[in-house]
Amino acid sequence: GAWLKRATDFVCSAVGLLILSPLFALISIAIKFSSPGPIFYRQSRMGLDGETFDMLKFRSMRMNAEQESGPVWAKAGDDRRTWLGSLLRSTSLDELPQLWNVVKGEMSLVGPRPERPVFVQDFRTKIPHYMLRHKVKAGLTGWAQVNGWRGNTSLEKRIECDLYYIRHWSYFFDWKIIFLTVWRGFIHTNAY
Repeated sequence: GAWLKRATDFVCSAVGLLILSPLFALISIAIKFSSPGPIFYRQSRMGLDGETFDMLKFRSMRMNAEQESGPVWAKAGDDRRTWLGSLLRSTSLDELPQLWNVVKGEMSLVGPRPERPVFVQDFRTKIPHYMLRHKVKAGLTGWAQVNGWRGNTSLEKRIECDLYYIRHWSYFFDWKIIFLTVWRGFIHTNAY
């Protein structure tokens, strides 16, 4: 089913980019007028087989946000966010440019969410079987996310969900996760 998954990823994300292009334009204009800096933010993430790629997001934080702190996870009330960035992150709209990562084949619509390599180096020594999540492509959404394990929540529970997804993958399981993502909405209390 790998070819079917890839074909679905490509067609759905390409169509999504086309349909959402007016929204992309509005968000881009809003970012440009709300704070100095680029519209898009590229961040190194680890995907399939431990390969890194540049994941795209709409920029939601001020420029040089980690200059003083170094790499840190976002948290509730994070003062690095712009006012518009807070809205984009709470609604998950900042993630939409990752449809381009899906078109390019770096990500899938469904799979374990990709993490930054600096955090992976830490997690792999603390969480059993953590690296097994890199046996499939990283996803825009995943089983962990639709079950509430996103943001600053239990990494152990997230890995359980990721491994469950990998062991039980089917084409219809992917569609179930996509449906649940849309049904439960993109707004989440841990999206900050």
